[in-house]
Amino acid sequence: MLVCALLAAAPAFAQDATSAQPWMDAGQSPDARAALLVAAMTQDEKFALIRSRFAIGEKKPEEALTAAGYVAPIPRLGIPAQSLVDAGLGVTNPGGARTGDHATAMPSGPMTASTWSRDIAFKGGETMGREAWRQGFNVLLAGSVNLQRDPRNGRNFEYAGEDPLLAGTLVGESIRGVQSQHVLSTMKHYALNDMETARNTHSAEIGDRAMHESDLLAFHVAIEIGQPGSVMCSYNRINGTYGCEHDELLNNVLKRDWRYPGYVMSDWGGVHSASKAANAGLDQQSAGEVFDKAVYFDVPLRMAVGAGVVPQTRLDDMVHRILRSFIAIGAFEHPPQRQPVDAALDAIGFDVAQRTAEAGAVLLRNENGVLPLAPGVRRIAVIGGHADTGVIAGGGSSMVGWTSRGTSAVTGVQPTTWPGPVMFQPSSPLLALREALPDARIDYADGRDRAAAARLAREADVAIVFATQWAAESVDLPDMRLPDGQDALIAAVAAANPRSVVVLQTNGPVELPWIDVVPGVLQAWYPGIRGGEAIARLLTGAVNPSGHLPVTWPVDVSQLPRPTIPGLGFNPAQKPEDTIDYDIEGANVGYRWFSAKGLTPRYAFGHGLSYTTFATSDLQVRADGERIVARFTVRNTGERDGVAVPQLYVHLPQGHATPLRLAGWDRIELEAGETREVEVALAPRLFADYHPNDRSWRIAAGDYTVALGQSAIDTGERAALTLPARRLD
Repeated sequence: MLVCALLAAAPAFAQDATSAQPWMDAGQSPDARAALLVAAMTQDEKFALIRSRFAIGEKKPEEALTAAGYVAPIPRLGIPAQSLVDAGLGVTNPGGARTGDHATAMPSGPMTASTWSRDIAFKGGETMGREAWRQGFNVLLAGSVNLQRDPRNGRNFEYAGEDPLLAGTLVGESIRGVQSQHVLSTMKHYALNDMETARNTHSAEIGDRAMHESDLLAFHVAIEIGQPGSVMCSYNRINGTYGCEHDELLNNVLKRDWRYPGYVMSDWGGVHSASKAANAGLDQQSAGEVFDKAVYFDVPLRMAVGAGVVPQTRLDDMVHRILRSFIAIGAFEHPPQRQPVDAALDAIGFDVAQRTAEAGAVLLRNENGVLPLAPGVRRIAVIGGHADTGVIAGGGSSMVGWTSRGTSAVTGVQPTTWPGPVMFQPSSPLLALREALPDARIDYADGRDRAAAARLAREADVAIVFATQWAAESVDLPDMRLPDGQDALIAAVAAANPRSVVVLQTNGPVELPWIDVVPGVLQAWYPGIRGGEAIARLLTGAVNPSGHLPVTWPVDVSQLPRPTIPGLGFNPAQKPEDTIDYDIEGANVGYRWFSAKGLTPRYAFGHGLSYTTFATSDLQVRADGERIVARFTVRNTGERDGVAVPQLYVHLPQGHATPLRLAGWDRIELEAGETREVEVALAPRLFADYHPNDRSWRIAAGDYTVALGQSAIDTGERAALTLPARRLD
């Protein structure tokens, strides 16, 4: 009877609690709940929410988890703490300070982008969100979507390639995956943080239309799909104004034009003022007591609000946006809970990482069927790249240094301090190959002695060279070449064995001076904690390669908009310039630049080979009301099951400044001989131009051509489409 009485009374207790704190009523909208909370807060409580504190080192709040940032809870109002962690490629644990915490080291951003898979991107984000929640975090500094304008950018490995539709879509799906776990994701770095050299000071110069049709379009697509709780403004200046003080980008574009309801947080060290930043749209200062010249969003902003320089309504809006974002993802009802290691969940993370690596590795070249390794191969030489112990990863704040397999498999590689240490995830391709091919003799040479490596290659049926290029946050690569004499090593091995394969683990495209004498090349990016196993399965044919490049692969730097950039690399001979002129290419990033200039790349955007072949036919394109739809047939014409990635490009009317744009794609698994009809909705915005004078997107009346192909230059069938003039909502 007592139990029954308690159960009967429970709804009354819940109702009383909701009456006392009406903002806890989950039946109300996030905006309504946030408004009620703001009305109940004191001024001090409001100021407590608009800045985070650094949670590493001597200034770390005692109760905070060691990580990027922390905002204390407000218990009297039921407002949870904000625990922020770097997690672009998995949940980080700086220096292993959080004893027992480890995470899945996910493959790099370009590898996820190479899958062209919305589902894989979502699963990756979901994995990071789940692992963060179980470690006690409710904010991931994830969602990196800056476009690759130059392969030398040291942070390209965090991003998703050069195309705004592809990058925005896949990063948006990753954000959606993170937030499905009641963990807030940022989207960063807004905007034009496309090079690391002098990133805290340089100004990215670009016209308004070009900016909207390239980088801003990628951010807009990611917001529409992922609805991130926060946008992180960038370090750099844009047309002379710092990203975290940019009224046009933060207030006018992001919050007004795009109707973004979330909040803007600064990057760590990205704030330079109080009233100017707040009035320009910055809502939260990040770790200002360590990284900025002042904690601008404390005493200086209090004085500005008191003097009326910053309206009280603006402060209330800052707090409202922060609270709304946490309410919207369910962070109030589902606070993160630190839990012990779960081997079953570790296995799920490993599976997601391996699936991403297997789907994202790109088979660039496969002459004479050198791959997959023939069943009868008896002797294999594996050379270089520390392939006996692990696979390389990028450096900086996104590096996942603590996994269930331990920390780096290789130590002592320079640099050993920030933005290092150089990380090799403990996943050995050599050991994975030996396990996959138990009847073959597989010998290893580290490649330091080229003559010894060549001798080993000469005695083998197949030689596989693993080549690596380390890149990191805060510094750009000095060139597009493989470091440490690896090109000479590859050439020596290829001269000794004509059946040579190169597995590249790089930040992005590199020069390939030996390409004509190496029949097989697999681009494996930074493949994550199961990279060795994934590479072995791809080389042996247990998995059919299906990755397609999310970037154009230039022959060399002479094909880039800026062949020479002062200040690149560690200890550069020249000082960096104060500005980077992106008006050179404007909106024509990557394949659009190559198309506009009539250049032939080494490998085109969208390129990717398979162990089978595909054919497309019967392309039809129609305007269906406001939708533009393509229908076509895809057939697997080979003898293996595989994955096709048909791509649709729009050729704009003759004379247009941007001759070519990706407008849609699909990823389709097909059995050998299978045929399937496919329908793809094309993005109307890719048929339109941005008009700065009235801030609108408009499709011009005229004749358009849609091309169907397997890369930006490998297009076959075309379909004509006549469109009337139309303004897009």
